[in-house]
Amino acid sequence: MNNVTDFLHFLDRPPREYTPIPFWFLNDDLDHAEIRRQLKDFCDHGVYGVVLHPRMGLSERIGYLSPLFFDYIRTAVTEAKRLGMKIVLYDEGMYPSGAAGGQIVAARPDLGSRGIALTDQPQADDTLICRTEKGCLVERFSNGTIRGVHFGEDDGEPNAPRSADILNPEAVRLFIELTHEAYWRELHEEFGKTIVAMFTDEPTILGRNAGPLMPWSKGFADLFRQSGGHLEGLTGLFTGEENPDTALYRRLILQRESEVYYAPLSRWCEEHGIALTGHPHQSDDIEVERFFHIPGQDLVFRMVSPERGGTEGMDSVMGKCSADMARLMGRERNDNECFGACNRDWNPWYFTGGDMKWIIDWLAVRGVNLFIPHAFYYSLQGARSGERPPDVGPGSIWWPYYRQWADYMARLSWLMTNADLKADIAVPVQNRDLHAEDVAPLFKSQKGFHYLPESFWKECREEDGALICRGLRYRAVLGPSNLFPTVPHTIENIPPDCACVPPQPDLRAARLSLNGRKLWLLVNEGETKIRTTLTLPASTGIAQYDPWIAKAQQIDSQTTADGAKIALRLPRRGSMLLFEVSQAEWEALPAEIPAVPLSGKIFRLEADEPERHRKIYSAEIAPCSQDVMLSLDAEEMAELYVNGRFHAAAFWQPQEIRIPADVLKNGAKLRLIVTGSMANVYGTRPVWYGLRDIGKN
Repeated sequence: MNNVTDFLHFLDRPPREYTPIPFWFLNDDLDHAEIRRQLKDFCDHGVYGVVLHPRMGLSERIGYLSPLFFDYIRTAVTEAKRLGMKIVLYDEGMYPSGAAGGQIVAARPDLGSRGIALTDQPQADDTLICRTEKGCLVERFSNGTIRGVHFGEDDGEPNAPRSADILNPEAVRLFIELTHEAYWRELHEEFGKTIVAMFTDEPTILGRNAGPLMPWSKGFADLFRQSGGHLEGLTGLFTGEENPDTALYRRLILQRESEVYYAPLSRWCEEHGIALTGHPHQSDDIEVERFFHIPGQDLVFRMVSPERGGTEGMDSVMGKCSADMARLMGRERNDNECFGACNRDWNPWYFTGGDMKWIIDWLAVRGVNLFIPHAFYYSLQGARSGERPPDVGPGSIWWPYYRQWADYMARLSWLMTNADLKADIAVPVQNRDLHAEDVAPLFKSQKGFHYLPESFWKECREEDGALICRGLRYRAVLGPSNLFPTVPHTIENIPPDCACVPPQPDLRAARLSLNGRKLWLLVNEGETKIRTTLTLPASTGIAQYDPWIAKAQQIDSQTTADGAKIALRLPRRGSMLLFEVSQAEWEALPAEIPAVPLSGKIFRLEADEPERHRKIYSAEIAPCSQDVMLSLDAEEMAELYVNGRFHAAAFWQPQEIRIPADVLKNGAKLRLIVTGSMANVYGTRPVWYGLRDIGKN
């Protein structure tokens, strides 16, 4: 892949293994023929893998982990095998993982989740840990729950399944026996073939809705004392007064969770020829990522989003959390369960194509290389449509064009898997303390960094003023000066991965290397077009590649003493790959073709179809000898027909659609269909749709 032709071939048509692998909500009265039909439909739209996710709304006749349940699961696996698709199994009946759909506590009530509380007086079922001046520390069942797969088993409902004590080896042993071993008995012949991974979903020590407790487990008091802790010091967990005992507690809880829950699951998957994937409870849970063969995280509830920004707060670190841990461990892939309940203005189903593009780019430029869209719904009947929407697959307005979305995610996945992500700055961190406020300026100034978790510090060495860890070399450290003291701690002296004049705080950059060729993935995370002069540390020519439309072409660059300078124009929601080329390679690529700009003012409204939440517009273009770039301000999906033939679809503002000159040589009649959000069908209030710049002549 040393020549540009091979490189662009793989970018244009990445192998199937780089497909997005969505959650498939198995949420109704399943039918074998319908399972096969939907899988074929996914495949036809460029989706070559799914996570089989038992979900709220599953028919009560299909008991979780019952023979009938596995009958349908086997149909899905068999059909996926026939279609050449991959299957990721899901280890729970809904989430969080570790309860086997409540079967653990149903069989063994003593294995329910536990916590400690600070109270004035112990209650009847409490176990007194110690009395202190600030009250009594007591151990009690958390009465935490998980979300179940049948209606009536959701949070706060009487049949919500009880969560299990995932810090208790006996509970975890039973969890593996009830779930993993059952899948193995039923489907072992496809493990490591069609079945490639097992997904564990945000295991939560206390369960959901546990109240004001801190995680605990039977026998943990003895472990704490034997490790030198003083139980009375744990009152600080409730008063906010950190002390050596609270620090020891957090270290031991992490160690216990790692050794008792994650490590056995990881070993089981490895022994059975599949990967452990999924994600931990929090966005900055970096240390437990060590146990995932495919580390992962979870972007839900617009924790980062265009309007909130992508560099502030604890959740803004999740992309780097999984990607940097995967890099340190030598794991090829890391994933993100993305788009779940990412609705605008708390209006269910108000999730736009622009939102989806922004999130995909946000993840990719941080190193995520496996997308797990949340979710494709088996059924949208009744209350199912309101269960953590939206459907970002067959139930979306963009499903007819989903292959373009799937191919885009696959291209970015291939790129971020096969290219090395370079960084000059190491950021040493401890679990759940990833310094979001400190790394935000690095993102905004295009300075690459890698997280360096505490568990790897002992492997680091300082050499010639640089820090080296597992073959990665860093020129500076962002952290306490007494940590790796011979390495510079002055970040200002580290040059950016690409220099911008004027500065562009909304530009994100990933500096890459592939077979000796330098590349830069650039993403616009802002709401306006980026215009800047970009200087790249390169001494050769530069070419550009648009991963959304799979198009490579020349870009004018000037070689200077500082590097290659280009005039960068990156639209809202824009992404671009720049890469080094020789003069011959540059000349072999097509040149940029200028286009005549044209706005939506030329259109007139022809029809309003509220029952289909769409509006239809028309326009005419006089004969033209040049390409035309149509730029629209439409809410939301715009489909353009030229002379009666479908031409293109666009999904975010500005909807830019190029019409080539050969189509326009005799003039053209345009028909534009603007389809509105599915919030108009399933949401709590309508969302306007249509063309905003019509009739402004």
